[in-house]
Amino acid sequence: MTFQSKRDRSFINLIIIAVIIIALATLWPVVFELYFTESPDLVAIWIMVILFVVMTGFILWISFDIEYTFKEDYLLVRGGFFRSKIPYEDITKANPTSQILVGYRILSSKDALEIHYKKAFMGSVIISPENQKEFLKVLKEKVPQIHIVK
Repeated sequence: MTFQSKRDRSFINLIIIAVIIIALATLWPVVFELYFTESPDLVAIWIMVILFVVMTGFILWISFDIEYTFKEDYLLVRGGFFRSKIPYEDITKANPTSQILVGYRILSSKDALEIHYKKAFMGSVIISPENQKEFLKVLKEKVPQIHIVK
């Protein structure tokens, strides 16, 4: 079973601001080169445009391609090319959290859950499934020993 990540309006606004900043940093030199120089350097222009497309594509990919999948033996947390396979036997606790700015997180909402587990570098991952109640129900079925804090 797969759960998509919930998306807040504040998260969407943050992504829009990031894309605008990248556009200003990469495309302003293109505008300057095209309109304020007599012989524009086409190679530099193409490099800056490609840089903008790649960076924007990367940010959009890791921001909007987020899902949490229950596999047979583990929970797969995926955001873009970032992936974590968390074995069910290592999961110890799940709790709601508002501390979304610190730690290992693959989320797109302030309405988040923190999944604690053993054998991890950080010890927990912060996620934001769209339907938290259903997600916690499936998690409890897969991990009967889990302590769920409400």
